[in-house]
Amino acid sequence: MNRKEFLKKVAVTGAVIATDSAVTAYSESFENRKIQTNGKSIMNVKVALAQIPVTDNIGQNLQELKTAVEYAADEKANILLTPEGSLSGYNATFNVKEATEALDEITAKARSLKVGLALGTCMFEEDGLCYDELRFYQPDGTYSGCHTKQLLCANMMEEDPKGEINYFKKMPLRVFDFMGITIGGLLCNDMWANPMWTPDPNPHLTRLLVAMGAKVIFHSVNGGRDRSIFSQKTVKQFHEIHLLMNSIANRIPIVSVDNAYPLDIGVSSKGGVVSEAEWVFQLPDKGRQFGSYML
Repeated sequence: MNRKEFLKKVAVTGAVIATDSAVTAYSESFENRKIQTNGKSIMNVKVALAQIPVTDNIGQNLQELKTAVEYAADEKANILLTPEGSLSGYNATFNVKEATEALDEITAKARSLKVGLALGTCMFEEDGLCYDELRFYQPDGTYSGCHTKQLLCANMMEEDPKGEINYFKKMPLRVFDFMGITIGGLLCNDMWANPMWTPDPNPHLTRLLVAMGAKVIFHSVNGGRDRSIFSQKTVKQFHEIHLLMNSIANRIPIVSVDNAYPLDIGVSSKGGVVSEAEWVFQLPDKGRQFGSYML
Protein backbone atom coordinates (compact mmCIF):
# COMPACT_ATOMS: atom_id res chain seq x y z
CA MET A 1 0.00 0.00 0.00
CA ASN A 2 1.47 3.40 -0.94
CA ARG A 3 1.31 6.50 1.28
CA LYS A 4 -1.65 8.02 -0.56
CA GLU A 5 -3.76 4.87 -0.18
CA PHE A 6 -2.76 4.60 3.47
CA LEU A 7 -3.74 8.19 4.19
CA LYS A 8 -7.12 7.69 2.55
CA LYS A 9 -7.82 4.78 4.91
CA VAL A 10 -6.69 6.51 8.12
CA ALA A 11 -7.73 10.13 7.53
CA VAL A 12 -10.95 9.76 9.52
CA THR A 13 -11.69 11.75 12.69
CA GLY A 14 -15.15 11.15 14.13
CA ALA A 15 -17.56 11.56 11.23
CA VAL A 16 -15.23 13.77 9.18
CA ILE A 17 -13.52 12.11 6.22
CA ALA A 18 -10.69 13.88 4.37
CA THR A 19 -11.38 14.47 0.69
CA ASP A 20 -9.12 13.05 -2.03
CA SER A 21 -7.84 16.56 -2.80
CA ALA A 22 -6.95 17.19 0.85
CA VAL A 23 -5.10 13.89 1.11
CA THR A 24 -3.25 14.56 -2.14
CA ALA A 25 -2.28 18.07 -1.04
CA TYR A 26 -0.95 16.79 2.29
CA SER A 27 0.96 13.94 0.68
CA GLU A 28 2.55 16.18 -1.96
CA SER A 29 3.45 18.80 0.66
CA PHE A 30 5.09 16.09 2.76
CA GLU A 31 7.17 14.84 -0.17
CA ASN A 32 8.19 18.36 -1.20
CA ARG A 33 9.42 19.17 2.30
CA LYS A 34 11.50 15.98 2.32
CA ILE A 35 13.03 16.84 -1.06
CA GLN A 36 14.02 20.30 0.13
CA THR A 37 16.00 19.03 3.13
CA ASN A 38 16.97 15.41 2.47
CA GLY A 39 20.72 15.05 2.00
CA LYS A 40 21.36 18.81 1.78
CA SER A 41 23.16 21.19 4.11
CA ILE A 42 20.58 23.80 5.05
CA MET A 43 22.46 25.66 7.82
CA ASN A 44 26.16 25.10 7.19
CA VAL A 45 26.67 24.11 10.84
CA LYS A 46 28.43 20.85 11.60
CA VAL A 47 27.30 19.13 14.78
CA ALA A 48 29.16 16.45 16.71
CA LEU A 49 27.37 14.01 19.02
CA ALA A 50 28.93 12.24 22.00
CA GLN A 51 27.05 9.16 23.23
CA ILE A 52 29.25 8.74 26.30
CA PRO A 53 28.81 7.07 29.69
CA VAL A 54 27.54 9.44 32.38
CA THR A 55 28.16 8.52 36.03
CA ASP A 56 28.29 10.31 39.39
CA ASN A 57 32.10 10.45 39.12
CA ILE A 58 32.85 13.96 37.87
CA GLY A 59 36.49 13.14 37.16
CA GLN A 60 35.53 10.26 34.88
CA ASN A 61 32.86 12.37 33.20
CA LEU A 62 35.42 15.10 32.54
CA GLN A 63 37.76 12.66 30.82
CA GLU A 64 34.92 11.42 28.61
CA LEU A 65 34.06 15.01 27.69
CA LYS A 66 37.67 15.84 26.84
CA THR A 67 37.77 12.92 24.43
CA ALA A 68 34.49 14.09 22.91
CA VAL A 69 35.77 17.65 22.42
CA GLU A 70 38.91 16.32 20.75
CA TYR A 71 36.76 14.21 18.44
CA ALA A 72 34.61 17.24 17.56
CA ALA A 73 37.72 19.30 16.81
CA ASP A 74 39.13 16.55 14.57
CA GLU A 75 35.81 16.50 12.70
CA LYS A 76 35.89 20.30 12.41
CA ALA A 77 32.48 20.41 14.07
CA ASN A 78 31.08 23.77 15.12
CA ILE A 79 29.21 22.44 18.15
CA LEU A 80 29.27 19.31 20.32
CA LEU A 81 26.10 17.89 21.95
CA THR A 82 26.52 15.80 25.12
CA PRO A 83 24.04 13.79 27.23
CA GLU A 84 22.00 15.14 30.13
CA GLY A 85 24.12 15.51 33.26
CA SER A 86 27.28 14.57 31.36
CA LEU A 87 29.56 16.72 33.53
CA SER A 88 28.06 16.71 37.04
CA GLY A 89 26.22 13.42 36.77
CA TYR A 90 22.44 13.32 36.62
CA ASN A 91 21.74 14.35 40.23
CA ALA A 92 21.47 17.34 42.53
CA THR A 93 23.91 16.07 45.18
CA PHE A 94 27.11 16.52 43.17
CA ASN A 95 30.22 18.20 44.57
CA VAL A 96 29.69 21.82 43.54
CA LYS A 97 33.36 22.85 43.78
CA GLU A 98 34.49 19.85 41.73
CA ALA A 99 31.79 20.42 39.12
CA THR A 100 32.63 24.12 38.81
CA GLU A 101 36.33 23.39 38.34
CA ALA A 102 35.52 20.68 35.78
CA LEU A 103 33.24 23.09 33.91
CA ASP A 104 36.05 25.65 33.73
CA GLU A 105 38.41 22.97 32.43
CA ILE A 106 36.16 21.55 29.71
CA THR A 107 35.02 24.96 28.46
CA ALA A 108 38.65 26.13 28.28
CA LYS A 109 39.56 23.04 26.25
CA ALA A 110 36.62 23.56 23.90
CA ARG A 111 37.55 27.23 23.50
CA SER A 112 41.17 26.37 22.69
CA LEU A 113 39.99 23.94 19.99
CA LYS A 114 37.26 26.33 18.75
CA VAL A 115 34.42 23.89 19.44
CA GLY A 116 31.04 25.19 20.57
CA LEU A 117 29.17 23.26 23.24
CA ALA A 118 25.65 22.12 23.99
CA LEU A 119 26.72 20.72 27.35
CA GLY A 120 24.38 18.75 29.59
CA THR A 121 25.09 19.23 33.30
CA CYS A 122 23.39 20.03 36.58
CA MET A 123 24.49 23.28 38.22
CA PHE A 124 23.76 25.58 41.13
CA GLU A 125 23.26 29.11 39.87
CA GLU A 126 23.80 32.46 41.59
CA ASP A 127 20.30 32.29 43.05
CA GLY A 128 21.42 29.28 45.09
CA LEU A 129 19.06 26.92 43.27
CA CYS A 130 19.94 23.75 41.38
CA TYR A 131 18.99 23.31 37.73
CA ASP A 132 19.22 20.50 35.20
CA GLU A 133 20.78 22.45 32.33
CA LEU A 134 21.80 22.33 28.69
CA ARG A 135 24.49 25.03 28.54
CA PHE A 136 25.36 26.67 25.21
CA TYR A 137 28.84 28.01 24.37
CA GLN A 138 30.08 29.62 21.17
CA PRO A 139 33.24 28.28 19.47
CA ASP A 140 35.17 31.23 20.99
CA GLY A 141 34.06 30.13 24.46
CA THR A 142 31.39 32.80 24.98
CA TYR A 143 28.61 31.50 27.22
CA SER A 144 25.21 32.09 25.59
CA GLY A 145 23.04 30.83 28.44
CA CYS A 146 21.22 27.63 29.29
CA HIS A 147 18.00 25.77 28.79
CA THR A 148 16.71 24.34 32.06
CA LYS A 149 14.60 21.19 32.09
CA GLN A 150 10.91 22.10 32.02
CA LEU A 151 9.10 18.77 32.35
CA LEU A 152 10.73 17.64 35.57
CA CYS A 153 10.00 14.03 36.44
CA ALA A 154 8.16 12.31 39.27
CA ASN A 155 7.12 8.69 39.59
CA MET A 156 3.45 8.84 38.60
CA MET A 157 2.96 5.19 39.59
CA GLU A 158 3.18 6.23 43.26
CA GLU A 159 0.32 7.66 45.32
CA ASP A 160 2.50 10.60 46.30
CA PRO A 161 4.75 11.13 43.24
CA LYS A 162 8.31 12.18 44.03
CA GLY A 163 11.39 12.69 41.93
CA GLU A 164 13.47 15.46 40.41
CA ILE A 165 10.55 17.87 40.80
CA ASN A 166 11.60 17.95 44.46
CA TYR A 167 15.17 19.21 43.89
CA PHE A 168 15.52 20.85 40.46
CA LYS A 169 14.06 24.25 39.58
CA LYS A 170 13.37 25.73 36.15
CA MET A 171 13.81 29.02 34.33
CA PRO A 172 11.61 30.37 31.51
CA LEU A 173 11.91 28.75 28.09
CA ARG A 174 14.24 30.64 25.73
CA VAL A 175 16.19 30.39 22.47
CA PHE A 176 19.80 31.24 21.67
CA ASP A 177 21.89 32.56 18.79
CA PHE A 178 24.62 30.24 17.51
CA MET A 179 26.68 31.43 14.55
CA GLY A 180 23.75 33.54 13.36
CA ILE A 181 21.21 30.70 13.69
CA THR A 182 18.47 30.64 16.32
CA ILE A 183 18.64 27.36 18.23
CA GLY A 184 16.69 25.77 21.05
CA GLY A 185 17.47 23.15 23.65
CA LEU A 186 15.43 20.44 25.36
CA LEU A 187 16.32 17.91 28.03
CA CYS A 188 15.09 14.32 27.87
CA ASN A 189 11.46 14.28 29.09
CA ASP A 190 10.93 17.79 27.67
CA MET A 191 10.61 16.05 24.28
CA TRP A 192 8.22 13.20 25.04
CA ALA A 193 6.38 13.96 28.29
CA ASN A 194 6.35 10.33 29.39
CA PRO A 195 2.98 9.81 31.15
CA MET A 196 4.63 7.57 33.74
CA TRP A 197 6.92 10.43 34.84
CA THR A 198 5.21 13.73 33.95
CA PRO A 199 3.04 15.44 36.60
CA ASP A 200 2.51 18.57 34.48
CA PRO A 201 0.49 18.93 31.26
CA ASN A 202 2.48 18.61 28.05
CA PRO A 203 3.13 22.17 26.75
CA HIS A 204 4.55 20.88 23.43
CA LEU A 205 7.89 22.58 23.95
CA THR A 206 9.17 21.84 20.44
CA ARG A 207 6.28 23.86 19.03
CA LEU A 208 6.93 26.70 21.46
CA LEU A 209 10.61 26.85 20.51
CA VAL A 210 9.73 26.98 16.82
CA ALA A 211 7.28 29.81 17.54
CA MET A 212 10.18 31.61 19.25
CA GLY A 213 12.24 31.29 16.06
CA ALA A 214 14.30 28.13 16.61
CA LYS A 215 15.67 26.56 13.41
CA VAL A 216 17.19 23.48 15.06
CA ILE A 217 16.73 21.84 18.45
CA PHE A 218 19.48 20.20 20.51
CA HIS A 219 18.10 17.42 22.70
CA SER A 220 20.20 16.06 25.57
CA VAL A 221 19.03 12.75 27.09
CA ASN A 222 19.72 10.60 30.13
CA GLY A 223 16.98 7.99 30.00
CA GLY A 224 16.61 5.31 32.63
CA ARG A 225 16.74 1.81 31.16
CA ASP A 226 17.41 -1.84 31.83
CA ARG A 227 17.45 -5.09 29.85
CA SER A 228 13.70 -5.67 29.96
CA ILE A 229 11.58 -5.84 26.80
CA PHE A 230 9.53 -2.96 28.17
CA SER A 231 12.62 -0.76 28.45
CA GLN A 232 14.39 -1.83 25.27
CA LYS A 233 11.32 -1.92 23.05
CA THR A 234 8.25 -0.11 24.39
CA VAL A 235 9.94 2.87 26.05
CA LYS A 236 12.55 3.20 23.30
CA GLN A 237 9.88 3.23 20.59
CA PHE A 238 7.88 5.81 22.57
CA HIS A 239 10.92 8.06 22.79
CA GLU A 240 11.98 7.72 19.18
CA ILE A 241 8.53 8.22 17.67
CA HIS A 242 8.24 11.46 19.61
CA LEU A 243 11.47 12.68 18.04
CA LEU A 244 10.13 11.89 14.58
CA MET A 245 6.65 13.28 15.19
CA ASN A 246 7.91 16.50 16.77
CA SER A 247 10.29 17.00 13.87
CA ILE A 248 7.64 16.54 11.17
CA ALA A 249 4.87 18.36 13.03
CA ASN A 250 7.07 21.41 13.56
CA ARG A 251 9.22 21.07 10.42
CA ILE A 252 12.48 21.34 12.34
CA PRO A 253 15.61 19.16 12.58
CA ILE A 254 16.37 17.69 16.01
CA VAL A 255 19.82 16.59 17.16
CA SER A 256 19.60 14.09 20.02
CA VAL A 257 22.06 12.04 22.10
CA ASP A 258 21.66 9.77 25.14
CA ASN A 259 23.80 8.56 28.05
CA ALA A 260 25.72 5.39 27.11
CA TYR A 261 25.99 3.98 30.64
CA PRO A 262 25.88 1.03 31.18
CA LEU A 263 27.87 0.37 28.03
CA ASP A 264 26.43 -3.12 27.50
CA ILE A 265 22.76 -2.00 27.46
CA GLY A 266 21.07 -0.28 24.52
CA VAL A 267 20.35 3.42 24.97
CA SER A 268 16.88 4.60 25.95
CA SER A 269 16.60 6.71 22.81
CA LYS A 270 18.51 6.47 19.57
CA GLY A 271 21.15 9.14 19.03
CA GLY A 272 21.42 11.07 15.79
CA VAL A 273 19.63 13.67 13.69
CA VAL A 274 16.00 13.57 12.62
CA SER A 275 14.67 15.82 9.89
CA GLU A 276 10.99 15.80 8.96
CA ALA A 277 9.85 12.18 9.33
CA GLU A 278 13.11 10.27 9.07
CA TRP A 279 16.54 9.75 10.57
CA VAL A 280 19.15 11.42 8.39
CA PHE A 281 21.95 10.27 10.69
CA GLN A 282 22.08 7.62 13.45
CA LEU A 283 24.59 6.49 16.05
CA PRO A 284 24.89 2.80 16.92
CA ASP A 285 22.38 1.76 19.56
CA LYS A 286 24.82 0.69 22.27
CA GLY A 287 28.06 1.80 23.90
CA ARG A 288 30.36 4.81 23.63
CA GLN A 289 29.80 6.33 20.19
CA PHE A 290 30.72 9.52 18.38
CA GLY A 291 29.37 10.99 15.18
CA SER A 292 29.11 14.20 13.19
CA TYR A 293 26.66 15.62 10.68
CA MET A 294 26.41 18.79 8.60
CA LEU A 295 23.03 20.45 9.09
